[in-house]
Amino acid sequence: MRLAVFGAGAVGRSVVELASEYGHVVTAVADSTSAAVDPEGVDPAAVLDRKEREGSVGDAAPGDALAASYDALVEATPTTLGDAEPGFSHVRAALEADRHVVLANKGPVAERYDDLRALERDSAGSVLFEATVGGAIPVLSTIRDFGPAHIAAARGVLNGTANFILSRMAAEGLGYEHVLAEAQDLGVAEADPTFDVDGTDAALKCVILANVLGDGGYALEDAEVTGIRDIPGSALELAAEDGQTVRLIGEASPDRVRVGPRLVPQNGTLAVTGTRNIVQLETENAGSLNISGRGAGGPETATAVLSDVSRLR
Repeated sequence: MRLAVFGAGAVGRSVVELASEYGHVVTAVADSTSAAVDPEGVDPAAVLDRKEREGSVGDAAPGDALAASYDALVEATPTTLGDAEPGFSHVRAALEADRHVVLANKGPVAERYDDLRALERDSAGSVLFEATVGGAIPVLSTIRDFGPAHIAAARGVLNGTANFILSRMAAEGLGYEHVLAEAQDLGVAEADPTFDVDGTDAALKCVILANVLGDGGYALEDAEVTGIRDIPGSALELAAEDGQTVRLIGEASPDRVRVGPRLVPQNGTLAVTGTRNIVQLETENAGSLNISGRGAGGPETATAVLSDVSRLR
């Protein structure tokens, strides 16, 4: 399948690098200011090397990538809130041209899900977005296989940065600010960690889950969100005395979305450590299903993107 990749961050670059391994050809790559377009397939190494050296992927304009010859648009630009732009406009253009869309960008699915589905209904193209929840973990495909109507709720640890911080605080008896600085030094946390530690990233993923389970109707403003900034080390010490620990848990159902610190058993299913994610699905007939793995990272998330592309064949 021929791909146009929008976004040249960690995920977009990894999609460009790995596409050929999955039998796909990248015919266009765009970042915020430039594009590289070749109907026969761009040279991934040359495009990514130029991005590294010069800060741009090519000499064409980003709009030229939307007009290129491709079967599926991979939308991997940064997630934005509210109107979900410019990602939503990229998606609109592809669907109006009857092309498929695969999203790593959470914005259009979390903030404008109903608009997205309306565009899809009027298009010959399809929209898939496995990579928006849990990185490499096949959460959405599992829900699709079971049928959303047969899953009552989803809950879990959906942000690796917050989980790393809470895990280290509990294991070493360290305070939040100390562990945050460590996480930033290791590259686990961004220089501005707000999106992660305030619970926004986990909430966006839970909004997407609620939209899938309940066929739409949710945006970030509908979620109840509490982050981890104000958790003292003493709270984790007290929890440990009772065989418990604290994790940032997201919960999604057709009726509610909420994210916040919760007490969980120290050796329980939801007490994953480090940057791992876990999602627990409450099914109608099969009990609880637990899916765990790497919830972020360029190559990891790219595998989810490329799995979606393969499903479109």
